[in-house]
Amino acid sequence: MYDYLTGKLVQITPTYLVLDVAGIGYQLHVANPYAFSAQVGFDAVKIYVHQVIREDAHTLYGFTDVHEKALFLQLISVSGIGPKSALAIIAADDNDGLVAAIDNGDIKYLTKFPGVGKKTASQMVLDLEGKFENVAADVASAKTAARTELDDALEALSALGYKASELKKIQKKLEIESDTTEGYIKTALKLMMK
Repeated sequence: MYDYLTGKLVQITPTYLVLDVAGIGYQLHVANPYAFSAQVGFDAVKIYVHQVIREDAHTLYGFTDVHEKALFLQLISVSGIGPKSALAIIAADDNDGLVAAIDNGDIKYLTKFPGVGKKTASQMVLDLEGKFENVAADVASAKTAARTELDDALEALSALGYKASELKKIQKKLEIESDTTEGYIKTALKLMMK
């Protein structure tokens, strides 16, 4: 099973991305392909993935981070919600509202998502109520660790003589392209040389 792929983002379509990893183009179905627009052409784009194998297809679904992937996995565990419906729910970009509605049993709110009727909404509450606490804790600790790595890299770059204003300009790109202190520094140095 795949956890993530890192490669060059070469194409965005309305329903999927193409990520070139060592000369192989992987088609990744994502909730909002255009959320990746700023990363087109970058060599080290990291996309979390989940593979669904069916008789007639092997499909890769892509996610911006571990939180989005964990939410997708929880959603597809519910009877009546397939991968396409789960992506449609994630595309609404209201994850906090979704979790609150599930934990509070708010069926009316859940039926606002595409492809979710009263029966499916009730099943979501039944299957997922209280299950997002562990996911939220894991995501918070992962984000804290990544933030520390980025802060360490920015401090090292500052010690090398780069100005805070220069570092601020490239910080968003750094967050997209890497996840380790060493990776942040290498990427930043490449960006500064352009």
